[in-house]
Amino acid sequence: MIKKQNNFSIRPATTDDAVELLAIYAPYVTDTVISFEYEVPEAEAFRKRIENTLKKYPYLLAERKGEILGYTYTGPFVGRPAYAWAAETTIYLKQSERKTGIGRALYEALEKVSKAQNILNLNACIGYPQVEDEYLTGNSVQFHGHMGYRMVGEFHKCGYKFGRWYNMVWMEKILGEHGENPKEVIPFPALADRLEI
Repeated sequence: MIKKQNNFSIRPATTDDAVELLAIYAPYVTDTVISFEYEVPEAEAFRKRIENTLKKYPYLLAERKGEILGYTYTGPFVGRPAYAWAAETTIYLKQSERKTGIGRALYEALEKVSKAQNILNLNACIGYPQVEDEYLTGNSVQFHGHMGYRMVGEFHKCGYKFGRWYNMVWMEKILGEHGENPKEVIPFPALADRLEI
């Protein structure tokens, strides 16, 4: 289940990738409001997050010559049974790999897997500045817009970090028809070996 791109490939992450993935994530915690976390997780806690995600959802990474460039995954949206056909998306790239097409490729792969799982809605929860500053811009909202997501809601001054209040928005992308008796959601491990991303 590896997809080759021009100069990188996309594959499912494993818990063995945790330290390198955490190194990508850490600056988003310490230097931005893209993550609303205050403290960088410990490596073991981050490994557990990956392990828990992979029980049902995809966790994909892009790499070039063994170097991980970025990653994306989905997780439960709210977590109640009626929301089973919706998933929340997450994506993080190495700072040097932003605006290189890797984010688009990762999200396209994530979308393909989600469709194969019978997920119908992808939802993105995004920090959003009232005024752009050194910690947060509107780039993530713009990226999701380019990927076909639309704005569906905004919460005002709900996140406090670096001594400032930030808004949060929800964006969504509909992947399929919402008919009666939707197909059961297939856990990612049941697809991983036979799905070409």
